[in-house]
Amino acid sequence: MIIRKLFKFENAHIVRNCSTLRCSQNIHGHSYKVEVLLESDYLDHGQMVYDFGLMKLYIKEVIDSFDHAITLWSGDSKEYIEDMKKHSKRWIELPVSPSAEQFSRVFFVIIDKILNLTVMQNSERDVKLHSIIVHETETGYAQCFRKDAYNPNMGLIELKEIIFSNQIKTEWKEPKFWDNLLNNRKFVTPKKI
Repeated sequence: MIIRKLFKFENAHIVRNCSTLRCSQNIHGHSYKVEVLLESDYLDHGQMVYDFGLMKLYIKEVIDSFDHAITLWSGDSKEYIEDMKKHSKRWIELPVSPSAEQFSRVFFVIIDKILNLTVMQNSERDVKLHSIIVHETETGYAQCFRKDAYNPNMGLIELKEIIFSNQIKTEWKEPKFWDNLLNNRKFVTPKKI
C-alpha cells in the first residue's frame, strides 16, 4: 500500500545552464508542493502504514527548512554564492543545481535516511520511501524513485555536502537534527503525538 503526504514551501533559486534564459539568469521563486509517498505491505497497531502525524516531525522539519529561503548550487560562481549568503539569513547550499528534478532527489536521499534511522514505536514494519514528487508549478513536476536518487549519472548527493544556514538550524526543534542525521544517530518516534 502507498500513502501520500503533501507539504508546501516557498523558495528562490537560479537554475544555471538550463535552456530558459529567465530561469538561468535570474533569481526567481516558486510555490513548491512536495509529495512524500511511503509504502509498506504491513499496517501498524492503528491499522496505518505510517501515521501522517509522524510525517509532521522530521520529514516536515526538512522540507520547512527550504521555506522562504534561497537555494544555491555549490557549483555556481563564488561571488554569487557569497552575495546571496550576505543578503539572506535563510539559505541552503546543495551539491547539485536546484532544479525540480534535483530537489526531488535531494528530498529522497534525506527522507530515505530519516526513515532508515527511525526507531518505530507502534509496530510499523518495512516502511519504505516509494517516491518524492516536487511540483515547481501547477503544471510541472519531477518524480524521483530510488533508482534516480542514487544514480551517479544525475550527480552524487552526499548529505555532508548539503549546508543549511545558521538561521535555519536555530529554527529546528532539535538543534542537532542535521548532525544526528549525518552521524547515523537513531530517531525515536514518540508513542503518542
